[in-house]
Amino acid sequence: MAIISHNRPTTVSAPLHLDDDPTMNKILTLAAVMVLMTGCTTTSDTYLKNGEQGLTIDCSGEANSWASCYEKADASCAGTGYRIVGTEGTPSLKEDEKTLGKDVGNYKTRSVVVVCK
Repeated sequence: MAIISHNRPTTVSAPLHLDDDPTMNKILTLAAVMVLMTGCTTTSDTYLKNGEQGLTIDCSGEANSWASCYEKADASCAGTGYRIVGTEGTPSLKEDEKTLGKDVGNYKTRSVVVVCK
């Protein structure tokens, strides 16, 4: 019986740790921030006291605005227009109350109830 040896060098690499790769850390941090900042605007059917069917649009969160509520209302009503029945939420800050021109650090609650035309 013959023993054959090829004498090939064996390469052993250490496992990759996220702490070892600053670029990967930056990418993961950026991805996490984007996930947290992404706003979800949700729409649900609702019925008014008079029996009309409307839509409740929730556009709460730091990444949304009242404008995003109205954009969602327009899209949900398929461009036929809508009538605002009610709003509830955190009012927009005045310009002199903002930090560097932005409203940062405050969680915003916003919802609007609309009836499509």
